[in-house]
Amino acid sequence: MNFTPDQIVAFIRQKSDQPMKPKELARALDIPRPRYPEFRQVIKSLLASGELVKLKRGRIGLAQQMDIVVGEISITRGGLGFVPQEGEEKDILIPAHALSTALIGDRVMVRLTGTQVSRSLGDRRTGTVVKIVERAQRNIVGVFRLGQHFAYVSPDNVRIHRDIYIPAEQTTGILEGQKVVCVITEWNDPALNPIGEITEVLGFVGDPGVDMLTVIKSFNLPEEFPDEIINAAERVTARDITDEMTHRLDLTADCVYTIDPADAKDHDDAVSVEETPNGYRLGVHIADVSFWVEPGTALDKEAFHRGNSVYLPGMVIPMLPEVLSNDVCSLRPNRKRLAHSVLIDFDKKGKMVSWKVADTLIKSCAKLSYEDVQDFFDNGLPQGTAASRLSHIADSLTLAKKLAAILSRKRFGEGSLDFDLPEAKIILDDDGDVIELGNRVRLESHRLVEEFMLAANQAVALELFRNGLQLLYRVHGRPDLEKLEAFSSMMTKLGYSFPVSDTIRPIQLARFLEKVKGVPEEEFINELLLRSMQKAVYQRENIGHFGLAFTHYAHFTSPIRRYPDLLIHRLLRARKNGRYESSFAKRISSVIDHVGTHCSETERTAEKAERRAVKVKQVQYMARHVGDEFDGIVAGVMSFGFFVRLDGVGAEGLVRISNVDDDYYRHDEQQSRLVGRNSGRTFRLGDRLRVGITKVDTDNHEIDLFVVDDKPPRKRASSKGHGRTGRKAPQTRYRRRK
Repeated sequence: MNFTPDQIVAFIRQKSDQPMKPKELARALDIPRPRYPEFRQVIKSLLASGELVKLKRGRIGLAQQMDIVVGEISITRGGLGFVPQEGEEKDILIPAHALSTALIGDRVMVRLTGTQVSRSLGDRRTGTVVKIVERAQRNIVGVFRLGQHFAYVSPDNVRIHRDIYIPAEQTTGILEGQKVVCVITEWNDPALNPIGEITEVLGFVGDPGVDMLTVIKSFNLPEEFPDEIINAAERVTARDITDEMTHRLDLTADCVYTIDPADAKDHDDAVSVEETPNGYRLGVHIADVSFWVEPGTALDKEAFHRGNSVYLPGMVIPMLPEVLSNDVCSLRPNRKRLAHSVLIDFDKKGKMVSWKVADTLIKSCAKLSYEDVQDFFDNGLPQGTAASRLSHIADSLTLAKKLAAILSRKRFGEGSLDFDLPEAKIILDDDGDVIELGNRVRLESHRLVEEFMLAANQAVALELFRNGLQLLYRVHGRPDLEKLEAFSSMMTKLGYSFPVSDTIRPIQLARFLEKVKGVPEEEFINELLLRSMQKAVYQRENIGHFGLAFTHYAHFTSPIRRYPDLLIHRLLRARKNGRYESSFAKRISSVIDHVGTHCSETERTAEKAERRAVKVKQVQYMARHVGDEFDGIVAGVMSFGFFVRLDGVGAEGLVRISNVDDDYYRHDEQQSRLVGRNSGRTFRLGDRLRVGITKVDTDNHEIDLFVVDDKPPRKRASSKGHGRTGRKAPQTRYRRRK
């Protein structure tokens, strides 16, 4: 009999009345004696993964049937742990004293111990960590300290609540106060601190580049490409493509152009628009990365490992080497380039009538910036030499503007959501110091490109689906009802009506967002609603894209910076007469699942790293503005104070309740406000007020504020902002994840 892990677990679940010893289980499964050692290895792997647990007298049982749960633990700043439980909406609560040696991200085994009820967390199952099933592979970045009797690293991550002891023999040459990277080498006793090893010294906090390097190391982001990958990229780009050009649909005579940030070096998408007797034809032409990066090669494995490019202030960590992204896969003007194109016919109302996907040869006739296109939309053709650069595509741009407006109206009319949240704009000098902080302006030209990319992604998903082929969808699930009800309650407090039901549709959310357009709290409301939504992910099962109100959607338009797009290109090319070959079809399911899981994770990591990096630069900039005043909106209310989002700069700071000394304040959690006991003065979520900066802590990325009406605290302190590392990224790059 075969005894795969799944078969053993299924047998125990369905046919075993009680926990058994391994030999008893082997007899029940009719395992031949010669294969018993092999069977024991499978049992060991199931015990290691946490699916089975070892009980008294050597018996083994199913974890789920023994009040045991296995999962990845998250830990709050306050030291509480949470582990998800399959089939349950609420995570299991792990009190700080029951964490054992678990750290955030570890896969742990938890024994359920009871139920706890609290005002803030509600009714929760509780548990205690009994085993670390698998340690998360992590770098711990922190500050090196020399104590009186030992050295240690104080982690930057406030969710790692223990200092890491460093043996004396590893401290040679490392100076007090330097940023270092370490890993835990031993931690078996929760009563003692973990022991670690320093793997890299980053430098002092004030050294140029240390701030972004700290982010990179904290999130285990890849850095420079190995020489073998650079060499592989140079070899593939040296290929002779003369013969390949002859086999492709030749679109070099079409009016094709790119629209990108002014300082962009890679131009991976181009568009073309023409009028037809029944409407419009849109061409979206994407650099054919899949031609150059073949499956299974070292170059492909490196791209998969990275999953996506990561954009930090002043630098980019690319998915592919520059020789590809900035050369053969860059759709430079007046150069013949290999592309993968989607040609879509729309009727005059913007309905997608038909489409064609093809390997093409294109030649861009113009490299435009978003500002060039916007200036043309606002003022027509410019004067002088700039006019000649635009005159030959003016008619196409006019048609493009008209088509984009039609598509936008149709999409929003069908319920597509538009969270028009500001994107941070951070301008750095050559030393990496922030010289300008604010929010990017979202231009009509940005929206135009976005509409065309959305249409291409939708068409490609439909192309594969209608041929009955498996693909990697970009999906966005329906919002969690409990979170929507919490949002509705918050809107009631702000004076808005937002009815909720378990059949809520995107159009209802879209109408609400339209209703609050222009109100002072618009940005805040948009962000709260976005937090109530699920995360978009990559997966083979199609559940639609709730936020876009699309039934079918995939990522196709950015194979230079997203691996899922590269996979979609390969799936399109793998078709023979509209079908996958049988050998390819048999293995593609596992490939899609693997890419979907991995790239959803790398995307989440990139988003966290980008947010952290932006906050680091924002705090550095605000350190130079201690004592200055700003208008802002209350973005969060806690028992210890309230957070204020500062207008124009996007940074967020805390007004500590200890700094509001005109009264004693109580925290009204139900109404999300602080209320003065005697004066009745309130600070409520969504309130607008004027605040000043009293202190900035650049080590912990915290900004302390005071209410301008009150007398500011006397003591003020600030730290100097510092530099960057890596190569520069386009500072006006406009990227929106859908």
